[in-house]
Amino acid sequence: MTRSARIFSNGQAVAAASGYDGAPPRVGFFTDTSVCIGCKACEVACKEWNRIPEDGLTFTAMSYDNTQGLGADSWRHVAFVEQVREGAPGDLAGAGRVRWLMSSDVCKHCTEAACLDVCPTGAILRTEFGTVVVQEDVCNGCGYCVPACPFGVIDQRKEDGRAWKCTLCYDRLGAGHEPACAGACPTESIQFGPLDELRERADRRLAALHGAGMVDARLYGRDPDDGVGGGGAFFLLLDDPEVYGLPPDPVVTTRDLPQMWLHAGIAAVALAVTVAGVFVGGHHAP
Repeated sequence: MTRSARIFSNGQAVAAASGYDGAPPRVGFFTDTSVCIGCKACEVACKEWNRIPEDGLTFTAMSYDNTQGLGADSWRHVAFVEQVREGAPGDLAGAGRVRWLMSSDVCKHCTEAACLDVCPTGAILRTEFGTVVVQEDVCNGCGYCVPACPFGVIDQRKEDGRAWKCTLCYDRLGAGHEPACAGACPTESIQFGPLDELRERADRRLAALHGAGMVDARLYGRDPDDGVGGGGAFFLLLDDPEVYGLPPDPVVTTRDLPQMWLHAGIAAVALAVTVAGVFVGGHHAP
């Protein structure tokens, strides 16, 4: 079994599985993209609190999306998606409707965290809050975590090669405060709290949107039975995940590690037995 403790796939006991006795309820983010206005207050608050180097000051030609994606210097990324949809019956010929989809993306703090599984130094750990954090003073810059992440979240800084990503403001959590991005969001698109409560809140919100006729609305990362055991940060989307740049069916990239190590162990034992047999046979040969 890997360090992400697959047996706790319900997503609630990951801290206990990591050795924390009497851990508080697991916390996380529920991001309701239906009320995101693209103000980027979350990006600014994240950078200010965590003292993240400035980026996104170059022209990208990607609408208002100046940061383009998550990275070592962008732990929150507000996506701007412009959709030109077919006109409604009665519209002028060739007329269409432009819809803006906005979403503040962040590390998912996966229940089954591949980045944690592959880290050789213990720099990536599970906290008592169930979140996944990189200790920058322990990271040796090996980069194994970068391709392991199914969401392309974790990234290395060019200056020293160390890995960086959202910590869910671990220092603030320890002091009893909410993460900076959630506190700065003016529309409560980013909601913080115990994961169980957030899931219930998200279910009610989704039902309300479906009742209002928004049949394309869906929850992403909420299901504990998905390919990463459910996310500690999950989203309400108004279209397919791919539209927002999210993988439709993410799978923890280290899911086969236990079987691989088992097979490797069996092969090593078989090889040792074979070598021993050859040695013994050769020793007794006339």
